[in-house]
Amino acid sequence: MRFLPLCWLIAGILRCFAADSTLLDTGYQQMYDLQFDGAHRTFRQWEQQHPEDPLGPVSDGAAYLFSEFDRLRVLQSEFFVDNDSFLHLSRLDPDPAIKASFEATLAKGQTLADRTLARSPGDEDALLATVMRLGLHADYLAMVEKRYLASLDEVKQGRGIAGKLLTAHPECYDAYLAIGVENYLLSLKPAPVRWLLRLGGAQTDRDVGIANLRLTAGKGRYLKPYAQLLLAVADLRDNNSARAKRTLTFLASAYPENRLYREELAKLQ
Repeated sequence: MRFLPLCWLIAGILRCFAADSTLLDTGYQQMYDLQFDGAHRTFRQWEQQHPEDPLGPVSDGAAYLFSEFDRLRVLQSEFFVDNDSFLHLSRLDPDPAIKASFEATLAKGQTLADRTLARSPGDEDALLATVMRLGLHADYLAMVEKRYLASLDEVKQGRGIAGKLLTAHPECYDAYLAIGVENYLLSLKPAPVRWLLRLGGAQTDRDVGIANLRLTAGKGRYLKPYAQLLLAVADLRDNNSARAKRTLTFLASAYPENRLYREELAKLQ
């Protein structure tokens, strides 16, 4: 099984974060453009200015995860493949220093989120940081360490918290990613596997997954490019290469330093 974070938040004209969240925007722009050192500096600057905000360290954790994905070429091997390759179990060689930093930033973010939720159980940013933390960690467990059952537990936790968050704040569009990736990715499994997953409480409805991915891809903020990439993958698996090409063309233009978009687009030319 392969899971994706989740992590990852709202149309530009709507509000999920404070109005002065431009450093977070910049950091995610740098991250998707594979400028990881710059993203870390930007996220840490945000943390210095907003020391109680759990989204700062969680976002820094996202930069660590994506840097490891890039180094190991995880996204290429996990998603731009046929369904047989999608089930392979080959282990990777993670960087222990990156893992330690990744775990430390997520732990810091969760400490801050828990502190806020103890005072205000419905706090939007704290709930979102929790959803993102679970999604990011689930990604690492599944796609780097190949610990799929442990990853599935965190995916289900994240989806449950995302549902609570969206009930109160349906305009937090990146939270829909937690629901979308679980349903879509698990829907790719053979029917007997899907049946067992549903018995364990997982959701495996492809249409629900795609619908939720489209919400993030269309109206999300920080996770919008990630949702768009997943929809391009879905289009390729559905033999809709024209729509996948349009999406990858847009991403390659928006993030010119990201070779993943260029490489996959070149295959469609």
